[in-house]
Amino acid sequence: MIRIDFRAVLTAARRELGATCALLIIALGGMGFLSIAEEVREGETRALDLAVLEALRVDGQPDILIGPDWLHIAATDITALGSVAVLALLILFAFALLASLRRWNEGVLLVAGAGGGLIISQALKRVFERERPDLAYRAVEAVNASFPSGHAMLSAVVFLTLGVLAARFADRRRVKVLAMVAAVLISLLVGLSRVYLGVHWASDVLAGWCVGAAWAMLCWLAAVFVQRRFTRRSLEPTPSA
Repeated sequence: MIRIDFRAVLTAARRELGATCALLIIALGGMGFLSIAEEVREGETRALDLAVLEALRVDGQPDILIGPDWLHIAATDITALGSVAVLALLILFAFALLASLRRWNEGVLLVAGAGGGLIISQALKRVFERERPDLAYRAVEAVNASFPSGHAMLSAVVFLTLGVLAARFADRRRVKVLAMVAAVLISLLVGLSRVYLGVHWASDVLAGWCVGAAWAMLCWLAAVFVQRRFTRRSLEPTPSA
């Protein structure tokens, strides 16, 4: 009679759950971006994008944001979390911390993921060359093309990667959940702030989230694969002479 070790099955399933979720995010993110990109090229998002911007402005006054003054200030502060300068400093300090702990694999993952994300973001902007919303809607300055949102994409890449790393270091499940929730929340807030401040269309931000999440998970899967490959090689017995 064949006996099934359910404990071993559950342990294996739990071990591969992260990889399965990462693959799912990559697939959904890739398909989501392609779908949004096609709609943007055909101009089918224009009406909805404009309606979202106008809903965030006082009627007939596109240069005046809805909401109290403290919300305007908060949005400006939050949007800075997705800027290249702030993210570069964050990556620098995080890499220094990982290097001091001799966690070189995690450090390289963070730097490579962020650097690759920046290259992908700039390449996509040059491909689509989408104009930003009119100057009347913009509450802050912005440069280069609009699609996809670099702030939304890079914040997703960096904060999701940091969230995954923090979850790997943590022993308790509640800490792991908190790290991932915080990473997702910050990424969402940065993207929403870009639309609220009028420097991006809503479809730009959605596309940035899709690419950023997919790229972050792809980098993490690659790092896990390489780590397991080296671990297996190190455990293999060396042939005797």
